[in-house]
Amino acid sequence: QVQLVESGGGLVQPGGSLRLSCAASGSIFSITAMGWYRQAPGKPRELVALITSGGTTNYADSVKGRFTISRDNAKNTVYLQMNDLKPEDTEVYYCNAVRAGRMYWGQGTQVTVSS
Repeated sequence: QVQLVESGGGLVQPGGSLRLSCAASGSIFSITAMGWYRQAPGKPRELVALITSGGTTNYADSVKGRFTISRDNAKNTVYLQMNDLKPEDTEVYYCNAVRAGRMYWGQGTQVTVSS
């Protein structure tokens, strides 16, 4: 089992920045990728960004150039730096890990972009 704990969400004005953190614990060896997804009420969960164990990153078109995913292997933590936030970025953000063909999820953290 892999446990994921997110932090860093909150309320920010348009154009502002937030950094989300996701700390992994448990059976973290052989995690092949970690990422961030987001979900608005009544909509499917969508990929925002991911980073593989080899360091390859991938981003949704809507966040390219604004969001950056990174990781600290020593802390077993993945970060999502979000800059130039827009009202349409307002969603619940979920951390995700893939290990041995299974997906694990954090509890979610709310990001609200509003003036």
